Amino acid sequence: MKRTSILTFLMIVITICISGALLAQESPRSRESFNQGWKFVKYFNASEEAVTSDKEPENLQLPSVNDNSWRSLDLPHDWAIEGPFSDTLENNTGLLPWKGIGWYRKHFIVNDNDKGKRIYVDFDGAMANAKVWLNGKYVGEWPYGYTSFRLDLTPYIITGKENIIAVRLDTRNWDSRWYPGAGLYRNVWLVKTSQLHITNNGVFCTTPEIKKERGMLSVQAEVESHLNDPSPVTVKTIVYKLNDKFEPAASPVAESVVATATIEGLKKHDFRFDIPIKDPVLWDINKPELYRVAVIVMQGKNVTDRYETNFGFRTLNFTARNGFLLNGRRVQINGVCNHHDLGALGAAFNTRAAARQLEILKEMGCNAIRTSHNPPAPELVDLCDKMGFLIMVEAFDAWRIGKKPKDYNLIFNAWHSEDLKAMVRRDRNHPSVFMWSIGNEVPDQGNPYLARALNAIVKSEDNTRPVTAGCDNGNSGTNGFQKTLDVFGINYHLGDYKRFYDLKDNSDLGLVSTESASTVSSRGEYFFPIVQGDLDNNLPGKGIFQITSYDVAYPAWASTPDQQWTLLDKFPAAMGEFVWTGFDYIGEPTPYYGDMTGLKPDSWGYKETLKMLEKEGVKEVPSRSSYFGIMDLAGFKKDRFYLYQSRWRPELPMAHILPHWNWPERKGLVTPVHVYTSGDEAELFLNGKSLGRKKKGEFEYRIKWDDVVYQPGELKVIAYKNGTKWVEDLVRTTEKASVVSMSADRSAVHPDGADLIYITVRIEDKNKLLVPKSNNQLNFSIEGPGRIVATDNGDATSHESFQTKSKKAYNGLCLVIVAAEKGATGSFTVKAESKGLKATTVKVDIAN
Repeated sequence: MKRTSILTFLMIVITICISGALLAQESPRSRESFNQGWKFVKYFNASEEAVTSDKEPENLQLPSVNDNSWRSLDLPHDWAIEGPFSDTLENNTGLLPWKGIGWYRKHFIVNDNDKGKRIYVDFDGAMANAKVWLNGKYVGEWPYGYTSFRLDLTPYIITGKENIIAVRLDTRNWDSRWYPGAGLYRNVWLVKTSQLHITNNGVFCTTPEIKKERGMLSVQAEVESHLNDPSPVTVKTIVYKLNDKFEPAASPVAESVVATATIEGLKKHDFRFDIPIKDPVLWDINKPELYRVAVIVMQGKNVTDRYETNFGFRTLNFTARNGFLLNGRRVQINGVCNHHDLGALGAAFNTRAAARQLEILKEMGCNAIRTSHNPPAPELVDLCDKMGFLIMVEAFDAWRIGKKPKDYNLIFNAWHSEDLKAMVRRDRNHPSVFMWSIGNEVPDQGNPYLARALNAIVKSEDNTRPVTAGCDNGNSGTNGFQKTLDVFGINYHLGDYKRFYDLKDNSDLGLVSTESASTVSSRGEYFFPIVQGDLDNNLPGKGIFQITSYDVAYPAWASTPDQQWTLLDKFPAAMGEFVWTGFDYIGEPTPYYGDMTGLKPDSWGYKETLKMLEKEGVKEVPSRSSYFGIMDLAGFKKDRFYLYQSRWRPELPMAHILPHWNWPERKGLVTPVHVYTSGDEAELFLNGKSLGRKKKGEFEYRIKWDDVVYQPGELKVIAYKNGTKWVEDLVRTTEKASVVSMSADRSAVHPDGADLIYITVRIEDKNKLLVPKSNNQLNFSIEGPGRIVATDNGDATSHESFQTKSKKAYNGLCLVIVAAEKGATGSFTVKAESKGLKATTVKVDIAN
């Protein structure tokens, strides 16, 4: 028998033996939620000048510390979202008390059965400057609050007895331009492995060949040994197709050959597998198909690790003159930027809350997310995989030169490489991740050497995706900085598109609008006359800290959606846009800044707010959240939702009239009417009388009747497309408010302590029409095994607690977020009532 035949025979035998062993053994790897049963205390005034009663005691990491009086809670936890709001705090970060020192401690037992294993703790994020001790021994630290990181507890674990982990977080020494939250605000995990296992995020899947009949999966797996002696190991990979519920099929679609190697003591070894996959099904935004690879490590006949990760087959092509291609077809990027807070929940991550946001964005026609301006929670990336969103994962808001004294610039030199590598290694297998962003509007845009170095760090972990950055320097697209990036990202600067495309040196470089529009508005607010443009001329005054919802107002650096689309239509080579922002977020309430003394004269919103303060003698600015969102902080749709939907979903018959039609004070006065429609033509009627039929002209994206004289009654629009009737919409003048109505986003909730139901509360008249200017006080209660998690109304000026069970409606709407008690069964009933209005209830079933 020839030697090659013998080797082939032996490999077949080994594969059969290993496959049999795999069926008989469980992996020693486990990953357990570490969220329950924490103790917490905070010291907001901790400083050298702090009063004694609020000064941070020493040595809170020691096991001897009595934490019985500390607050008991489960994670994720944002210590600042409970407030209270305070005008003495910065409204740039939401008027909330996020600055301070927080300590978390958890008592737990590791069974004797786990003796000899490696024990790790994984933090999905800890805000900020985290330091960790176990049983009084210092374990490690990670300062950047947005990075997921792992610490090795093994040297300090005591099996069979109580262990105490202590985490100290310090946000006094962290600055932010928006509300960052504070605390252990993401999930925490306890991971147990054998001494011979895959490293953290140590499996990298790529798909170098994708054809209709065959795809090639390349798997790199890094195995580390904590044993002192050399260890012969065998490694194999198994590939499964996931079904519509994202569960693996019973039978694999492919298996690798077995790889063998001897790993030296306390060393690592890389294994590589190239596995052909027959008839690969592509991941796409319209049909997100996923696979799962399992990497099995064996020592002799014993399985020492089984590590699983999802991946997908898809092709990405970023062209210089034909935009972005997904799986070979042109896909316009219809994206939004989002900060990481979840409205009334604050920064505390919740999967259902994030999924709700994505559902609303999907309805609008959004297909991409930019994680402004930091690495996201890992569950958000999982959701994008499953729901069909592209995601640009962003690293930093600052490099060496800071925007605030204590932002990332303080730790850049020491930590930028670690943070970048951690970000990329965690998310590089996700098919939804299609670009890496190394920064947002960094002042270092004159330093191409630094940008090139950061790009190289990313490529050392993943060379399959392009690197970009959000650039706001008007020269960064033509001064050479752009050539350090694989795709040039431009924030605003509408006049610089032509300069970019005219430069021959950019002939091989694609462009995407990493930040666009920044139109500002308040849901349901309309002010007259309409003034389009810079906010300096577009504030209502009279102590009103809201902004018109005609979608014509924007800060000096920004634009309307219409102006951005005009540019994209004139330069079709551009890949698309990421709108600032999908949702309102806590903090950064441009243009209404409260602490004018802390702003420079050229700061955003300075002159607009100063003008109001001086003119009207207003002493306090109540705004605590932004106005940029297409949706408000509660997730309610502003008018702008329908403008974007008309552009991003042209195949959907839709039309939307604004404003509402309750204007008794404007009877006989001109009250402009705008219509957002996916049609190309529309006719408007007031009380049955035609006010004219109009067509969209070139570079026109809304249809306007600016001379409508208000009369109460009914406004109706009939939209047409290609000369054929397309869709209708109407608004009516309502009668007085008479009833409260409620509708839940789902009928049942899981009793796991984390699943949420979002209930929309409306103030209606007797005809079930929303009364647009109603701001009634609402009271909420629950009967049965449920609880109210938070409430909101989308009003950027409201200082009512997010935890209150009594809240005013804002322009007819309010939100109550509820959950089932953990482990509960049956159902519970939520009630909403308001003085003078008919109360209502909604029943929520508890899923089995």
